[in-house]
Amino acid sequence: MLQNYGEVDLLVSGTEAEVSLTQPLKYRFHGLSFVFGTNGGVDKWATFKLMDMRQFRKDMRSLPLKEYDLIINDFEPVSAWACKLHRIPSVSLSHQCSFVSPKTPRPEKWNYGDWLLKYYSPTTHHIGFHFERYDDFIHTPVIRSEIRNLQTSNLGHYTVYLPAYDDKILAKYLNQAPNVQWQIFSKRQKTPYQSGNVQIFPVNNEAFNTSLANCEGLLTGGGFEGPAEALFLQKKVLMIPMKGQYEQQCNALAASKMGVPVISGIDERFVAVLKKWIKNDNRVWVDFPDDTEQIIHDMIKRYAKPGTF
Repeated sequence: MLQNYGEVDLLVSGTEAEVSLTQPLKYRFHGLSFVFGTNGGVDKWATFKLMDMRQFRKDMRSLPLKEYDLIINDFEPVSAWACKLHRIPSVSLSHQCSFVSPKTPRPEKWNYGDWLLKYYSPTTHHIGFHFERYDDFIHTPVIRSEIRNLQTSNLGHYTVYLPAYDDKILAKYLNQAPNVQWQIFSKRQKTPYQSGNVQIFPVNNEAFNTSLANCEGLLTGGGFEGPAEALFLQKKVLMIPMKGQYEQQCNALAASKMGVPVISGIDERFVAVLKKWIKNDNRVWVDFPDDTEQIIHDMIKRYAKPGTF
C-alpha cells in the first residue's frame, strides 16, 4: 500500500526473527533484541550479551534520513533514535505505540516495561493498533490479506506457538491431554518430529497459517498479531504471556477483558486449565474491519513533507 504513494526503503533491525520478508531490504542492523528463554521468560543474560551500543550508535549515524519524505517506524530503535538525534519527525505505525495512551490496559502496579515502551523507540507522531480502540489514535488490528483470504475449517487439532518454551517441555504437558492433536511451531527445530499426539514443526509462515486456518484453537503467548489473527478467524485462544515481558502482560490483560482465557505460566495447574479450555467452546467474537488502506492514506496526507504526494 505504501508503494502506491512512492518509493519505499525497508529497514530491519534485531536478531530474533524466525521469518524473513518477501520484499528486499535496504538496511539491516543489529539493533537491540530480547532473547527468548526456554522456560517461559526472557533470557536476560543472553539479551545483555547481544547488546552492542557502539554498533548501535554507528548504525544510527549511518542513516541518510534527510533523503526521505516520510519515516515510518514499527517499534524499531535504530531509526527512531536517529530521527530523535537529528530532530527529524517520524511516525509510529505500531502496536506498541498504543501504550502512549493512558487508556490502554496495563497492570495497576508500575513496571519498568512502561518506561521501556516509551523510550525504546521514541517517535514524534503515533498511529497505534490494539484489540480495541482505546483512544482516538488507536485502531483495531491490521489483519494480513493472506489471513483475511484463508479458507477456514475445523479439523480438531490445536495450533501452538510459545517461543519462550522449549518444545520438549511443551510436549511433556500436551501429552497429558491425549484426546486431541497438537501442532507446535518451534523456533528451535529445523526438522519436524512427533511425540505421541504432539507434532513439532519448524516455524514457517505458510505452514503456520494453514494449521491456524484449520484448527480448533490457538495456544499462544501474550503477543498481539497472533492472537488477533486467531480471534479474527473465530478460533478459541488461550494465552500464556512471557514472564518478565511487560508488553505481553499488558496484551494478556487486554485480551482477558474481552473474555480470552489467560494463564500466568506452565506449572502444576496447567494441564487442568488446558483440559477445561479444550472442553469449553466459548469463543470471543471480534470486529476487525479492513481499514488499513484508509489509515495509510490519512497518515501520508497528514505527516509526509508538504508537497511530496
